[in-house]
Amino acid sequence: MLPQEIIRKKRDRQTLTEEEISFFIRGVTSGEIADCQTAALTMAIFLNGFSKEETTALTLNMRDSGSVLHWNLNGPVVDKHSSGGVGDKISLMLAPLVAACGGYVPMISGRGLGHTGGTLDKFDSIPGYQTVPDNELFQKTVQEVGCAIIGQTGSLAPADKKIYAIRDVCGTVESIPLITASILSKKLAAGLDYLVMDLKCGNGAFMPSLADGQKLARSIVDVARYAGTPATALLTDMNQVLGHTAGNAVEMAEAVEYLQGKNIDPRLHRITIELCAEILTNTGLAADLPQARVKLEKVLSSGKALETFARMVTALGGPADFVEKYTGYLPKAAIIRPVFAAKDGYVTGMNTRNIGLSIIGLKGGRSHPDQKLDYATGFSNFCQIGDLVGPQKPLAFVHAQTEEQFAAAAQELQNNIFLGENPPEITNPVIEKIS
Repeated sequence: MLPQEIIRKKRDRQTLTEEEISFFIRGVTSGEIADCQTAALTMAIFLNGFSKEETTALTLNMRDSGSVLHWNLNGPVVDKHSSGGVGDKISLMLAPLVAACGGYVPMISGRGLGHTGGTLDKFDSIPGYQTVPDNELFQKTVQEVGCAIIGQTGSLAPADKKIYAIRDVCGTVESIPLITASILSKKLAAGLDYLVMDLKCGNGAFMPSLADGQKLARSIVDVARYAGTPATALLTDMNQVLGHTAGNAVEMAEAVEYLQGKNIDPRLHRITIELCAEILTNTGLAADLPQARVKLEKVLSSGKALETFARMVTALGGPADFVEKYTGYLPKAAIIRPVFAAKDGYVTGMNTRNIGLSIIGLKGGRSHPDQKLDYATGFSNFCQIGDLVGPQKPLAFVHAQTEEQFAAAAQELQNNIFLGENPPEITNPVIEKIS
């Protein structure tokens, strides 16, 4: 087989066979297929689509491009994945919450993609934390702590790691088959019993429309089922920054404070608890959703979830006293300053995608795959839809390293946060469930 002929076939809207997909993924993994050819095929898939059978074959071949983990634990092996958003730090709290309730969470996460932040980039802001440990340390941490949030090691879904980086800079992120295969290849390689999907919809999501979000949710749930892993998807709102922060270190700080029971954003809390509750209910850790919510609130208020998070950080190389002294360990920007609106008004909406892109201007996100990030930059104290802001109440605080960065980010906030004279209707952040 020739890779260019496979590219040509999909370019011409023909269906690829399992053998052709397997050949191409083996070549990506070995390096025999060039990055430009991978980029060309992903663009052909982006433009012409993939059938359910093609997507399943792509997913399973990407999963099998490396090791597939097998567990023997006293509880269900579970995970959650988000399709990406701005300010989305749910994974940081969900893993220890579920682990504190008796689940095991081997969470294999990614770095920032396009305008969205990456879970691994947030953990890279913790000194010493190993986001890419060897499989032995990964499995040991899951077994002893109950959760471990890491990136793809060299042996877990290596084909996806290469394709993921290429998609980020080649304009092929927003493809339902490619998103499905990317998510599930990593998750299925972790040997899961159950997966919950947080599928963002809105102007800060890769799937802006509800209809596209429903298509992606159905694709993920169906392909996961074909591969033998039950899954549920929650469609959640991404028409505004999620929580009070957007960035890397600033989001890590918000997650620690959440687990401490401080400064909890209601929308962030609602989505986090509902995703956790789906996991507990669908794996027998709770009899129903109300019981699951009670268990989760208990491990949060008792500090058990915070303790689990602290143990995970220490087991993976981070400071033993991180949760007590996180403000001293996390990097800080040279400039931390508020940005105000020109006049009083209620926040009625925001262009969340542009706000996410502005973090790239602060060097907190990537414009090319190998870019070194500035983990200190971003936004804190971010306004929410319905808040009253103005010359005395800031839109947000900008964390920047230079005056030029600050000025550009401040202008982006003022341009992309919309105000009105009357408070808007506040909508439910959980839109729909697909199972």
